[in-house]
Amino acid sequence: MALSLARVASNLSRAVASRTWTASAVVGARGKHTLPDLPYDYNALEPVVSAEIMEIHHAKHHQTYVNNLNALEEQHAEAVGTGDIAKVISLQGGLKFNGGGHINHTIFWTNLAPSSQGGGDEPTGDLLSAINKDFGSLDKFRDDFSAKTVAVQGSGWGWLGFNKAAGRLEIATCANQDPLQPTTGLIPLLGIDVWEHAYYLQYKNVRPDYVKAVWEVVNWNNVAERYSEAQQ
Repeated sequence: MALSLARVASNLSRAVASRTWTASAVVGARGKHTLPDLPYDYNALEPVVSAEIMEIHHAKHHQTYVNNLNALEEQHAEAVGTGDIAKVISLQGGLKFNGGGHINHTIFWTNLAPSSQGGGDEPTGDLLSAINKDFGSLDKFRDDFSAKTVAVQGSGWGWLGFNKAAGRLEIATCANQDPLQPTTGLIPLLGIDVWEHAYYLQYKNVRPDYVKAVWEVVNWNNVAERYSEAQQ
């Protein structure tokens, strides 16, 4: 059955509980979802990602997911209140798409950082050890992750996730805005957005160049924090 509102809300709540999300990402259960502030300026990731792309991506695309999610949750609450089961069911796809868009992007912004904030620095410590154990080396991981992410058909995401049951890191891809944890069970650590709105104005249709370049602004400190929390 399609992802229910309860599961969307639950996943949002679990993600927001992490300190790696900004405090403004989502308000309390009785309030509305809000657009998180970026932890850097729109031009901070240049030349890897242009200020124009960042502003459109954050202020337009992510904001639209937030707006739509709020509207759909209101409709869902009304439908539940009136016992309109057909309406409840009809809203599931929109809740999954827009809820996933909000979850994915809020993680994505913190997964990136300018060089002045550690963007592009290589992982260290427990995270690097886990990458070496599960993928052979950091270079092998990046090559595998990049290949699978570039190969996403249409729009979607490439993810590094933690399989808590198996105690290992895994690479996965998700179509459209499908959120990683409800879709695969993996806890999201690092996501790269390969919707064209994330890169087309700068990289045109050459997705491999975008994916190669974005490693220069990956915030491995943030990924390491998420890895540490995922193991708890």
